[in-house]
Amino acid sequence: MAETISTTTPKAKAKPVAVTSESTFAMPKFDMPKFEIPKFDMPNVEMPAAFRELAEKGIAQAKDNYEKIKSAAEQATAVLEDTYSNATKGSSDYGLKLLETARANNNAAFDLFGELLTAKSYAEVVEKTTGYMRAQFDTMTAQAKELTEHAQKVASKTVEPIKETITTSFNKAAA
Repeated sequence: MAETISTTTPKAKAKPVAVTSESTFAMPKFDMPKFEIPKFDMPNVEMPAAFRELAEKGIAQAKDNYEKIKSAAEQATAVLEDTYSNATKGSSDYGLKLLETARANNNAAFDLFGELLTAKSYAEVVEKTTGYMRAQFDTMTAQAKELTEHAQKVASKTVEPIKETITTSFNKAAA
């Protein structure tokens, strides 16, 4: 199905142009120039034995250093894993101790409020409150001491692998 379209330009007469829906455009073909890459012949050069020996020693030393560095990196990774594991467990245990302490303190406070509700006089309220304050002071002192000891244990247990590794490394370096 070909359509005829008329187009006019100011200087030209109308020329009919046939446009089909199946028209194809062909790209012009170009020949790519072919370049010849020059080939360079490499002369056969014999490596001196001393140079070859030096290169082999260098490669052997590089392999040895690589193995040492790899071993040190694996050891450092293991130490960090132990350290993080100890720190995580210690922090979790410390948090549990804090919750236990808070629960004990809350229970003591609720017990006091229950006793205060049954008090019959102002003097009895003052007496119960004073007794609670003394007992709570002693309890909180003991709790603080226990939490401090636990925190110190966690810190020393966390730092211990690092300390051992550094000591071992310095002993190896000194030997």
